[in-house]
Amino acid sequence: MSSTEAAAGEAHGSGAYIHHHLQNLQVCKGEHGEWVWNHCTGNFWAVNVDSMFFSILLGVLFVAMFWSVARKTSAGAPGKFQAFVEIVVDFVDSSVRDTFHGKSRLIAPLALTIFVWVFLMNLMDLIPVDWLPLAAGAAGIPYLKIVPTTDVNVTFGMSIAVFVLIIFYTIKNKGVGGFVRELTMHPIAPPTKGLGLIAAPLIIAFNFILESVSLLAKPLSLSLRLFGNMFAGELIFILIALIGWGQLPLHFGWAVFHILIVTLQAFIFMMLTIVYLSLASEEH
Repeated sequence: MSSTEAAAGEAHGSGAYIHHHLQNLQVCKGEHGEWVWNHCTGNFWAVNVDSMFFSILLGVLFVAMFWSVARKTSAGAPGKFQAFVEIVVDFVDSSVRDTFHGKSRLIAPLALTIFVWVFLMNLMDLIPVDWLPLAAGAAGIPYLKIVPTTDVNVTFGMSIAVFVLIIFYTIKNKGVGGFVRELTMHPIAPPTKGLGLIAAPLIIAFNFILESVSLLAKPLSLSLRLFGNMFAGELIFILIALIGWGQLPLHFGWAVFHILIVTLQAFIFMMLTIVYLSLASEEH
């Protein structure tokens, strides 16, 4: 085999390795209504089973941990894990108090859920990329992506939920008329008298287009920011793994740095959610 053929074979092997690790375990309905696995290219209704599984698993883990701490809370000296949970709760509570200027009993629990849940999903990125996929392969599962936030469907699903809350709080606090006024009367106030009334419809249309883009950009920015950062981090781990045994120092160094990204992205998603809901609750 020539050196060119060897290089081509190595490149093909690396490409297949990367593709395998970036492929979700999928299920969808085939042409005849039967359920098929991993032949769902272009199927809008395909379900990424691994993303769903790990998202739900980590959500249940979060609820179980915090419920256990709440159930065992006492007035005496707290244990280490209880103290850690209290620090997280106080941190989120202070962030909500400083940022959210409306009144709602939902915002603080929502912010806590978002921060911890997204953090746990991001934290899966620190597990070496081959461990769980190899174990799944031994059990007959051909593909397994263990980091839900590297799946744009997961991040976009969470951002859509936040978007629905933005609409809900805007209408709740300002009414349907207030919601429509925000989309049509800002940022340029249309004339209300004189010859300027002729241009009012054009100004209202311009405001509507501008504000609609701004409104729709909120869920897009939430989802794509989290997805892009986590996907890039996962890809770097996969590229490091291609080195073989020599990957350990690089893997450790990137993992230490990636802890900051994991935490920061969870914090950013939480804070942007609070800011967007605060804006929805305020009168401009």
